[in-house]
Formats: sequence, C-alpha cells, structure tokens
Amino acid sequence: MELAFIPSPSRGVLYLGPIPLRGYAFCIIIGVFVAVWLGNKRWIARGGRAGTVADIAVWAVPFGLVGGRLYHVITDYELYFSEGRDWVDAFKIWEGGLGIWGAIALGALGAWIGCRRRGIPMPAYADAVAPGIALAQAIGRWGNWFNQELYGKPTDLPWALEITSSADGRVPGTYHPTFLYESLWCIGVAVLVIWADRRFRLGHGRAFALYVAAYCAGRGWIEYMRVDDAHHILGLRLNVWTAIFVFLLAVAYLVVSAKKSPGREAVVEPGAETSGGEADGGEKADAADDAAKDDADKDDEAKDDEAKDGAGSAKKT
Repeated sequence: MELAFIPSPSRGVLYLGPIPLRGYAFCIIIGVFVAVWLGNKRWIARGGRAGTVADIAVWAVPFGLVGGRLYHVITDYELYFSEGRDWVDAFKIWEGGLGIWGAIALGALGAWIGCRRRGIPMPAYADAVAPGIALAQAIGRWGNWFNQELYGKPTDLPWALEITSSADGRVPGTYHPTFLYESLWCIGVAVLVIWADRRFRLGHGRAFALYVAAYCAGRGWIEYMRVDDAHHILGLRLNVWTAIFVFLLAVAYLVVSAKKSPGREAVVEPGAETSGGEADGGEKADAADDAAKDDADKDDEAKDDEAKDGAGSAKKT
C-alpha cells in the first residue's frame, strides 16, 4: 500500500463552453513566454535592443513546433501509420508528442532566418536564449503530467506518480515521475548556464552549447528509466543514442570555439550601440552649450565691471 504519491489529474482538458482548454498546450505556451522574457533580459544586458528576441521568436517558435512534431511522428510512425491507426492523428499536436531534438533543430533554422533578416549574429542570440529554453522545457514537461504519459518504471517511492488511465495500453499503478525528473534537471541546467555565462563570459554560442551538453547528460539517464514503447538500437533507446551523439557534438563545439573565438562578442546587434552613442552625444552637446553660456555671462560681467571702473576714474580726474 502506497503511503504517498503524486496524483495524476483526472483529465487533461477543461471546457470553457465549446472551447477546450488543454493542460498540455498551456504548459507549452507558458514555457514560450518565459523563454522570451528571460531571453529579452539577457539580450538587453548584452547590448541588444528590447523586443528583438520576441521578433526572432516569431520565426523560431513555429519552426520549433513543426520540427518537434515531425521528429515524434517519424520516430514513432507506427502510432499513426500502422494498421488500425488514423494518420490524421499525426496532426493532433495537442494530444502530446513533441521531440525536443526536432524542435531545437528546426527552431534553430527559424531563429537563423530571423537573425539574418535583422543582421544579428546567430551564436550571440543562441547564448541569450539558452537558459530560457531550458526553463521552457521544464515547464513544458508538466504537459506530460496532464496527459499521464512518459512515466518511468514501477516504484513505491514517496514521490511516485500515480497513473489512473488505462488508455493506449497504460497499466494503472505508481511509477517513476520521469517528467518531474526532467523538469527539475532543466531548471538546474538553466541555473548552470546563467552562472557559467557570468563567471566565464561565454560567447560565440558557447552558452548554448553548454545548455545542450548539460541537457543531454540528464536526458540520457532519464530516458533510460522510461517504459513507454520506443525503438532500440544495440539495446538502448533511440533517444539515448541521440542524447549521446548530440552531447559529443556540443562538447566538441565548446572546445573548438574556445580556441578559435575566445572571449565574447563586442557587438550583438548592429545599431543598438549607435542609438546609445547618439544619446550620449546629445547630453554632451547640451553640457557644452551650458558651458558656453556661462562663459558668455562671465565675459559680460567682466565688461560691465571695467566700464564702471572707467567711469569712476573719470569722475576723480
């Protein structure tokens, strides 16, 4: 008998009249807003303009959602294209199923397009939004809790997750809450990237590479705990191999980038520093005008004094 566990919601959707309000979608939306908010603060601190992160996110987010869904559908195609399945379900993103690998890949493509249109270096933008993306993942994972999906092996630990649904082959019971493990890990990744960026002044995409490497390190062992159906290669789940491969790429980038481009970009958004310079120049011009007026006033006072002295001397003579 379990003394404690994390209960699952009885349903993952509420209805406001005919309008469905889905917990999974809410988690994704809230995560995006947090990522843009934090990314904007970090971008401004790096010398960029307010609003630039949101403008580029308009490109990155839709691309990321499409990429995440494509990765899920391709790697779990049997859920949609095998006998007895309806391929139309592949478009029902609100029912869950986003692969982070595809989301980051196509999201990066969308961000590249946005950065290119604004003349902004893509690595600098990636560094600014990296911890925000990790927090977005931490929030988004709670969408799996609403859908009662992606849990781990059976356990009777006090923080076990209770699964009550029997749909799609689920067996009610208590399991490792892998969604919670990944959520907490992503929060830790965000804190790590922010600390390392301040401590070592990471630039040229290295903060983003650190985020990728740290996330993959956690995703590997968390993925290993999951019990949902997945493709295996040499005894390991496909996503474990993906995490290992991407981790190695991120570490290699960190090493090579540190040697080729040490330090941090001096300018992250062309024109942002010019507007600041114009403001400073205006203040300096005003100060110069005030100084000139003071000098003119002093000259006039000196002339008046000389005139008075001259008049006094004439009277004495």
